[in-house]
Amino acid sequence: MRALRILLVVVVVLGGLFVLADRLAVNFAEGEAADKLKANEGLATTPDVSIKGFPFLTQVAGGSLDDVEVGIKDYEAATGTDGRTIRIDDLQADMKGVEFSGDYSSATASSATGTASITYAELLKTAKSEPTRVMQGVTANVVGLSDGGNGKIKVAVEATVLGTKLPQPVYVLSTVTVEGDTVRVHADSLPSFGGVQAAENEVRSITDFEQKIDDLPGGIKLDKVQAGADGVDISVKGSNVRLAG
Repeated sequence: MRALRILLVVVVVLGGLFVLADRLAVNFAEGEAADKLKANEGLATTPDVSIKGFPFLTQVAGGSLDDVEVGIKDYEAATGTDGRTIRIDDLQADMKGVEFSGDYSSATASSATGTASITYAELLKTAKSEPTRVMQGVTANVVGLSDGGNGKIKVAVEATVLGTKLPQPVYVLSTVTVEGDTVRVHADSLPSFGGVQAAENEVRSITDFEQKIDDLPGGIKLDKVQAGADGVDISVKGSNVRLAG
């Protein structure tokens, strides 16, 4: 019995040491992966990297990690226009089947899904903010975006008719969609300005706008988008996504 107790104590101690070594190793690996991702993507801040699954060391021995979560704050995404960027808040990606090279210099996930958000203030920069002629005697421009409920964006349009600015903005509900790498905002119905109804093409040149979002981390792509309380909520996905290298 005494020998059995000693054996059990040894097993418990060794098990504890293995768990400790495993956690130390995963913490080190998370830090290294975060630093590589920051350098590769030119990020202003170090991202959060969390390697899931236990034990970590056996996953490393097999050359593949089951699940890696990445979080990036305030990512400046390219728009394809004169070097301009658009800020994406709180980009979160869950990467599955992450395989890495023998020298750990690169890692690629077989698939990835995630979420991101763009504030209305940031998206507003895409709309026409300067008064634009809609028709003879009428100019208009978008001055605000907000949550319109039921997945819609409420677009506030300020108008001047015959030299007089309307006392209140005109509001329209718009649908937001994703087509490829572009977020599009399209008015469900057209407003009139002080009782004046302009031609559809001229009105839509003000109310409708789009924003290309290019070069997301690791090559992930836009999937779906919906208006939320503080901005548009985006789903992203990808395959063969680079985590490092």
